[in-house]
Amino acid sequence: MQLNGNWKKGAFLTAAVTAAAAYSYLPSVAGKLRFRGKPTREDKVLYLTFDDGPSSEYTGELLDLLKKYEIRASFFVVAESAEENPDLIERMKREGHLIGLHSLNHVSAMLQTPAGTKRDFDESMAIMERIGVTAEYYRPPWGHVNLCTPGCLKKHGLRKVLWHVMAQDWEKNTTEELIQYKLLKRARAGSVICLHDGRGKDRAPKRMIDALDKTIPIWLEEGYRFQRIDERSGQ
Repeated sequence: MQLNGNWKKGAFLTAAVTAAAAYSYLPSVAGKLRFRGKPTREDKVLYLTFDDGPSSEYTGELLDLLKKYEIRASFFVVAESAEENPDLIERMKREGHLIGLHSLNHVSAMLQTPAGTKRDFDESMAIMERIGVTAEYYRPPWGHVNLCTPGCLKKHGLRKVLWHVMAQDWEKNTTEELIQYKLLKRARAGSVICLHDGRGKDRAPKRMIDALDKTIPIWLEEGYRFQRIDERSGQ
């Protein structure tokens, strides 16, 4: 009897793991692999993108930095944070940046039911409409999607955007120097670079901004220019 009971528990666990993998893990991995192939551009273009904001503490300083170098970037905003910071959203629009969606409140699609996924998109897009943003691009938190994500993207006319380069700028123990090193080592022509102007640990966005201020002049000297994600070939 004990052996039979253990077999049933094992079979249930196997079925649960398989279902979870099919629902979210495998679609997420497949999406990342498809996007992270070779960048689509051969000329020296970089695409700066920022997630997790807007932040009342850091996003204004980041916008100042981008304005200093006359760079137009792409911001994937958390809808609830965007609604709390309408002045920053208006400034992004005024200064020519693209604004995309980064979920309602930064919950992984791996943890959402089908109904929860639908509600996340519906409420997020309702907020974006209220604040005057026509979002056409979506970046899922952590790059996670589930089997319901494609239908929600289609319903709301959104295109998913991932990244080629991260610098782990959200980590507690990182430094300006380490962020800069990763950016310079990993970025190449056509790279979509993902950084974070919100969340993070121990003032992480501030370290990112300071590192970027040191890195952009090097990229410019190397002949790179910067574009929004909607200017990317094939996007």
